[in-house]
Amino acid sequence: MTKKRSAGLPTRKQILDFIATSEQPAGKREIARAFGLSGQDKILLKALLKDMADEGMIDSAPGRAFHKMGGVPKVTVLRVVEADDSGNIFAVPEQWHADGPPPRVRVLERGRRGALGIGDRILARTEERGQGYAAHPMKKLMRTAELVLGVVRKEGERFWLTPVEKKERRELAIADLKDAEPGDLVLCEVSGRPPRVQARVDAVLGDPFAPRSFSLIAIHKHGLRHEFRQEAIDEAHDVAKQKLGEREDLTHLPIVAIDPADARDHDDAIWAAPDDDDDNKGGWKAIVAIADVSFYVRPGSELDREARARGNSVYFPDRVVPMLPEELSADICSLKEGQVRAAMACHMKIAKDGALQSWRFTRAKICVAANIAYEDAQTAIDAASEERGDVSSPTCSMPEVEGAVPAELVRTALQPLWGAWRALLAARNKREPLELDIPERRVMLDEKGRITSIAPRDRLDAHRLVEDFMIAANVAAAKALEAKKAPVMYRVHEAPSREKLVALKDYLATFDLEFALGQVVKPSTFNRIIERVGDSSGREEIMEQLLRTQMQARYGPERLGHFGLALATYAHFTSPIRRYADLMVHRALVSSYKLGDGGLPSGEEERFVEIGEKISMLERRAMEAERETIDRYVAAFLADQVGQLVQCRITGVQPFGFFATVEDLGGDGLVLAQTLGQEYFRYDEAARQLVGEETGETYRVGQRLTLRLAEANPVSGSLRFELPEGSYGGPRPNQQRRDRVRTTSRRGRPANIRHDSRRR
Repeated sequence: MTKKRSAGLPTRKQILDFIATSEQPAGKREIARAFGLSGQDKILLKALLKDMADEGMIDSAPGRAFHKMGGVPKVTVLRVVEADDSGNIFAVPEQWHADGPPPRVRVLERGRRGALGIGDRILARTEERGQGYAAHPMKKLMRTAELVLGVVRKEGERFWLTPVEKKERRELAIADLKDAEPGDLVLCEVSGRPPRVQARVDAVLGDPFAPRSFSLIAIHKHGLRHEFRQEAIDEAHDVAKQKLGEREDLTHLPIVAIDPADARDHDDAIWAAPDDDDDNKGGWKAIVAIADVSFYVRPGSELDREARARGNSVYFPDRVVPMLPEELSADICSLKEGQVRAAMACHMKIAKDGALQSWRFTRAKICVAANIAYEDAQTAIDAASEERGDVSSPTCSMPEVEGAVPAELVRTALQPLWGAWRALLAARNKREPLELDIPERRVMLDEKGRITSIAPRDRLDAHRLVEDFMIAANVAAAKALEAKKAPVMYRVHEAPSREKLVALKDYLATFDLEFALGQVVKPSTFNRIIERVGDSSGREEIMEQLLRTQMQARYGPERLGHFGLALATYAHFTSPIRRYADLMVHRALVSSYKLGDGGLPSGEEERFVEIGEKISMLERRAMEAERETIDRYVAAFLADQVGQLVQCRITGVQPFGFFATVEDLGGDGLVLAQTLGQEYFRYDEAARQLVGEETGETYRVGQRLTLRLAEANPVSGSLRFELPEGSYGGPRPNQQRRDRVRTTSRRGRPANIRHDSRRR
């Protein structure tokens, strides 16, 4: 393209058109050259491209070339996932970090020489074609085998692999069974192309229905590193013997760790007391003490390489896949009652209105007075409140209260904490962060790993107290590093994109709720929507939609704020046992404040963008693995209720049917449109509902109804529901009318769905 003379910045549409039509990857340099930009215009272009990325219009590929958000880079690595007898070959991007599944790309193979098969990797130039993508292979890369997790099934003399993935419909012939038997959960290597696609058993994982197998499925499906190399284990054993050295001694303080009753590690402890300084009358002084992981895990060590490759710990109902070996994560770095431990201490002064007045960081040694479960802390403070009224006063005498927490500890530790928290809570209420009350499911297991119950976790003041102390320490860490002009691995949560807000406006209109696009959107904007809804039947549904409207949180070195918490600056500091981002923040503090060894290596800040992207991806992978495992436990819990009626709520509607979840339990299941009757159903995308064209019968998101559980598959975690009349009962109401509709419908076709595009 010939160079143009500068005529000012191009419009967003012009940039999108250029990216789409450019014959080469389009980065900032190529865009500037195409539009003849120089000097100040280049600086303005950089800001414009950032705005477009923030608004969800574009994304960047490795090498910093841009492509349309949710699109495929111009040049990228693809992995072949389907190749049929007709010569059709489809692939997916090997790396895909956008929301939603990766797009299928049709590979335009040149000739039949060196034909591509499933699992092959290619470097390809891509282009948009119609509603999809096509790829022109440039180079065939070293092959990596496709691994598929599934269950062995025998039919006659042949063995077949039934994949555990919900969306995977194919069954694969097993060419090499090894030691596997029918019913075993196996990991298979898949190769070849139809009709000669074959699976060879790579590993036998055992009985897929046995207790503790559901998390094992997720571990292998997502490729989680669940075993440590011996070098890392040996290194953990050696560093655990290190002497703590010169540290601030905080062992005399009644500092406590408040965690879930089933916590696998304890990386934070808290303490508070009234502040008697003249400049903070009525305020508080507090300490958030965090396990000093940077003291044990040094940059460049085997432990560091392992932790960075994992990115975070992954928590399942029956096990944890830790970021660090258990000798560190569950022992020497875990803040246990009565044990002297190395800690990074965040000392804070909190004003009576909850504002952070000052902070400082030290390496310290602490001795936790008690590990207290949330429920026990809440029970103890409630008892104190009933006896003495206002628990925010730390000076009142405390009667002997029977319970899990000794009365003396309630007086010296819990009461001051609750007093300081009331100040933090006042500051929180003033800034009005996003308040979405969406319950988390908790799976309870017995000692043999069998499910005893699945229920939403209680949300107590004790949870909020710990959360607000952790938020305060995270803010202090970010501000402390900013004061030193040190690199920060921020926890970034940006404001919703305009595209998401437009979709929200259309959605809320179906509830007769107005949403102005021109306003400055704050977290309180969404809180007001929830208040307007009140306790109506659509409350849960609307809160879930508000959650979908939010951008996905991530890690990065740019100070973009945390929209959900209504904070201008925020970093993760409080969980270095289980999050690599927190370990990086600790190292930056050690370096900036000259706290000893284990600081951030020189030049590491140059890799912050790359590291942030990687650990963000690993976090999303962990969340998906945890969510899928909960779904498998729910399906197993419901397996003996197949055929029974259950109370459900519709959570999603698509042209092919709707998804529903069991009330107070969770687990999404599908109701196929073909089971809804004989009339046509119109799919209204904006209102997220199916509407019968003749009867007007409606199925919409949020609707509560009784369904029959038709299938529960613990291996895939999938459920399937039917209407109560379905195939189990008699004729449905209005069946005669539906029969007439069926016979008079166009061309006499059976039940179908039509998409209503007028309300997009």
